[in-house]
Amino acid sequence: MHLASLQAKSDIESQCMALSDHPNGEFVSPKTKKEFRVEAYPSFIPFIDRKKLTSHPYIFAPVCYAGHWWLWLINTRKRKCQILDPLHKIAPTDERKTINKFTGYVFSRLITYAGGKPLQKAEREKEIKSPYVKISGQKTSYDCAVYVMKWMEIIEPENIKKGKYQWDNWPQEEVDHYRVEYASRILFSEMNTQRDQAIRESSAIRLSKPSSILLSPFCQINSADIKTG
Repeated sequence: MHLASLQAKSDIESQCMALSDHPNGEFVSPKTKKEFRVEAYPSFIPFIDRKKLTSHPYIFAPVCYAGHWWLWLINTRKRKCQILDPLHKIAPTDERKTINKFTGYVFSRLITYAGGKPLQKAEREKEIKSPYVKISGQKTSYDCAVYVMKWMEIIEPENIKKGKYQWDNWPQEEVDHYRVEYASRILFSEMNTQRDQAIRESSAIRLSKPSSILLSPFCQINSADIKTG
């Protein structure tokens, strides 16, 4: 529903549907008075890859709450979880501890829904403990999403030993490079290329042609500038 901004020093707009329905990690929704159920989110079910959830030895699950991204690492064989946080080495607040327990429960329910074994049995699902891994993290207040994306690409879960992961302490220049790299991938992705082609070939969509006025930094374009047939 929401994407992390890749613009440096910009805020991140993100919302987890489950967390918005279960504020502060409450297992029973204050609105519906019901416990969390995967079936309650039919719009997300088509994106659940049952095969991957049940067959892969590790699952990476990025989480965002209160403008901050961190990464869950789930070992499906040992049914254990660990947290890689670019900013924190322990849960910074009691609220975050509660949210972590609820998040673990959500992932356990997702795996069970896909046909796999839960991370814990019965009521123990609500007490899933996920220790933080000591790992070199961000040096600014806005790079968490970049770290999470890069970790998902290159981290090797089997190299986490006793809650520690020896990783290069990336200089800020390298982190900035990663941001540009991801922005380029998104802009020139196949999906965006297909979208641009569809717009060009569409008889219903007409985009305003650039002009000296439109190129002015003082000019703003809104939906009224797009003509539709």
